[in-house]
Amino acid sequence: MDNKVDVIIIGAGVAGIACAYTLAKAGVNVIVLERGKYAGAKNVMGGILFTTILEKLIPEFLREAPIERFIMEHKFSLLSRDTELAFSFQTEKYNQPPHNHSFTVLRAKFDRWFAGKAEELGTMILPNVVVDRLIWQGEKCVGVNSRLSEGDLYANVIVLAEGANSVIAEKENLKPFPREKNMAVAAKEIISLPQEVIEERFQLSGDKSKGNIPGGVAMEYFGDAVQGIFGNGFIYTNKDSLSVGIGCTLKELVEKNINPHDALEYFKNHPCVRNLLHNGKTEEYCAHIIPEGGYGNLSKLAFDGLLIIGDCAGLVNTSFFHEGSNLAMASGVYAAEAIMEALKKGNFSRKTLSSYEKKLRNSFVIEDLKKFRRFPGLGEKCPELVSEYPEVLAEIITRYFEIGEKSKRIIEREVIKMSRKKLGILKFGKNVFNVARAMGWI
Repeated sequence: MDNKVDVIIIGAGVAGIACAYTLAKAGVNVIVLERGKYAGAKNVMGGILFTTILEKLIPEFLREAPIERFIMEHKFSLLSRDTELAFSFQTEKYNQPPHNHSFTVLRAKFDRWFAGKAEELGTMILPNVVVDRLIWQGEKCVGVNSRLSEGDLYANVIVLAEGANSVIAEKENLKPFPREKNMAVAAKEIISLPQEVIEERFQLSGDKSKGNIPGGVAMEYFGDAVQGIFGNGFIYTNKDSLSVGIGCTLKELVEKNINPHDALEYFKNHPCVRNLLHNGKTEEYCAHIIPEGGYGNLSKLAFDGLLIIGDCAGLVNTSFFHEGSNLAMASGVYAAEAIMEALKKGNFSRKTLSSYEKKLRNSFVIEDLKKFRRFPGLGEKCPELVSEYPEVLAEIITRYFEIGEKSKRIIEREVIKMSRKKLGILKFGKNVFNVARAMGWI
């Protein structure tokens, strides 16, 4: 193996592989260094893959990739201690390809397949490789120092795609060490159930499934799902398993002394959730961190001889859309395009490679991060949204629909009086305003 190549990518997640695939397709000599046993061995996400960028890279992916289910229904629930207020959305349009570009996957399977597609084009992926540090000549990054027997490796451009746990980027002072309020912790289990049980329990009728990929549901839970912390619980259906998890801000977990595993157990045992998991067997448990600083926490992404992409760059849509995989892949493609431009010029300075940052700014990636730039701070500004309002709203709705001997007019008056007292009109109005700002509506 030559110790000098065109590009070295550190990390074989979806951002790194999208970058490698794009470069290899253009004939660029690429090496991907992955610390896991294989691509996907250490990669974790909630479970929904957004495929707009993947479809451009590999148009036939639906016929080849290990997809679990397409998302035919979205359900959002607000939980109190014993009540669920839910909104569900589905449309026949999502039952047809491309299925709103939303699919459940198991990363260990999907990433391995995606990496294999890059290898078919000539990418060399080296697993079980730990990178200790970067090699610099002055201010230019020229290589990596790893524990390979071949010694140091050199390249014209190094791409950091090491994920949210960006040890190298932080060690090399390429990005600030994240603050607790800018990080979320997710804990997740894969719970196996027979396919027919999943389809009956979640009402996934066969006639809604088109082609070889069955339909599934994405369920998001807020409020008491995570004990009133700013975050959510989720259930995503796979073919014969469920992805069940929670995600909460690290700051609140620390302040309330809640262990992520305990938070997940609390969610799984909520009276509105536990029956959905009945008789399921936990096959896998994993946890990971998510960068949630958003637009206001982005730092420089292009350097002399080096680019930062994906979660490592903080490119995650922190709103309730929970988009990350599509942003990661897009950043990998834009980085590859910038590198190819630099290769043509024979110039790998920050000035040349900064076209990557320009491509990001002109795309949906930065546009969406900018739109939702106030969302990361919403939990601190309006803690009542998830700590108090779910219980109050559950009480109001329960009272409103009670059957008794009081007239509906009297019940309505009592509910209005209760709402004014418990929600506080001025405070509630202020919180509605803050939510609207966080969503970028005003």
